[in-house]
Amino acid sequence: MTTSKGGGATGKGGARNNGADADGGRRTRASGSGTAAPRGGAPAPPTGHPAAGAPLTPGRVGLYVLLLVVAVLVALAGTLLQAAWFPGGLLLALAGLVGLFYGGARATGTAGGVLVPGAAWLVTVFLLLSDVRPEGDFLFGPGLGSYGFLLGGIVIAVICATGNQLRAAGVPRGRVGG
Repeated sequence: MTTSKGGGATGKGGARNNGADADGGRRTRASGSGTAAPRGGAPAPPTGHPAAGAPLTPGRVGLYVLLLVVAVLVALAGTLLQAAWFPGGLLLALAGLVGLFYGGARATGTAGGVLVPGAAWLVTVFLLLSDVRPEGDFLFGPGLGSYGFLLGGIVIAVICATGNQLRAAGVPRGRVGG
């Protein structure tokens, strides 16, 4: 007889049978011990997305190059936009970064869809940040908007890369624990 909580699972003779219980060795929610039998199999990977180690095809390489060019353009536009209209321009520049990173992740289905434009954006922004002319002109002024754009862009890239890895691993959405 098997108890419903799994705490005292015994075989037919009333004594423990070294894992050969009447319920086939499956563990229940409360037991936490014993062997686990898959109930529906492993979660299926999301359809429509390539595997994590997907091979490089000419189309994917072209998409990465396109993402790299768009990242440089978004970095230039965001640099000018966040300084032009402070609260709204900063939010618009960060929204452009969300679109770039999330769109790159969805378009390629790999982590490279976030990492390639993220690295291109970061290098472009830091090159623009370090470029000071002899007259004293530079694109990033000392202010809250510049730091918000730099830090916000890095945070957005990390969030999009992490979300893409969870989606590629097949982590189900919804509540944890049923």
